Amino acid sequence: MQTTLAFSFEPYERLQSWLEYTGLPIALTVLGALILARFVNWAGGRITKRIDDNYQYGDALVRSEATKHRHSVAQVITWVVIAIIYVIAGMKIVNQLGLPIGSLIAPATVLGAALGFGAQRMVQDILAGFFIITERQYGYGDTVQIAVLGSSQDAEGVIEDVTLRVTRMRNADGEVITVPNGQIVKAINLSKDWARAVIDVPIPATADINRVNDVLHRVGVDAYADDELRPLLLDTPSVMGVESLEVDQVSVRMVARTLPGKQFQVRRALRVRVVTALHRAGITVSAELEPDAVGGDAG
Repeated sequence: MQTTLAFSFEPYERLQSWLEYTGLPIALTVLGALILARFVNWAGGRITKRIDDNYQYGDALVRSEATKHRHSVAQVITWVVIAIIYVIAGMKIVNQLGLPIGSLIAPATVLGAALGFGAQRMVQDILAGFFIITERQYGYGDTVQIAVLGSSQDAEGVIEDVTLRVTRMRNADGEVITVPNGQIVKAINLSKDWARAVIDVPIPATADINRVNDVLHRVGVDAYADDELRPLLLDTPSVMGVESLEVDQVSVRMVARTLPGKQFQVRRALRVRVVTALHRAGITVSAELEPDAVGGDAG
């Protein structure tokens, strides 16, 4: 009878022993990995928030290139550290289960080769993202225009997130566009270091070009002296001269160097000033430069 009772309690003792020496450490490992990953994610969020707050409450009107790069690097480091935590936790769990790691090398090799063939695009995305971040092609807060492989229309908007795998941006309509980094053919950064607002002024071919140049020069000087536009301009807008000739009109180009990302705002403001100044001087312009058209211009 005693032998029967001892035999019947043996599975429970084994289960209790397994839970005490194996199950509990595994549970603690999983719990510790989750807590540590949450902490790293929280710390990364605090760091990026501090970077954004320093920019938001600083004197600069636009985010510096170093700030953009630090934001992107902080996000990538957070993601990599979390991935390392989970990998280490997985290896520790395998060790606690008593599985021989050497016997897992062959299956892992086969599995890795299969995943390598099936995840070529993901590897391509990660490599492309690595070079995007290290080469500082663009970063958080940049206004970019991206040509996507297989798409006839470029994606344009403000970068909200850059990871090793994807780039997320928000366009003028408020839509979030997610582009795999490996599918990016060309990226045009519209807000790196400085930008240029270009205005082509169409005037009748019979107009006095010298007078038009004088009017546009005065517009540039007044714009640079304006309290609202001055912080957005790097120097006085200049008149480049005649850009094109047609049968009934001449196009005179005016350019202004602006802070990155502010070229659209400056261009709209200068168009209104140009139209008003030319009308006061008695010089007509085509309808495409009228104030109504200026208000509807998205760029």
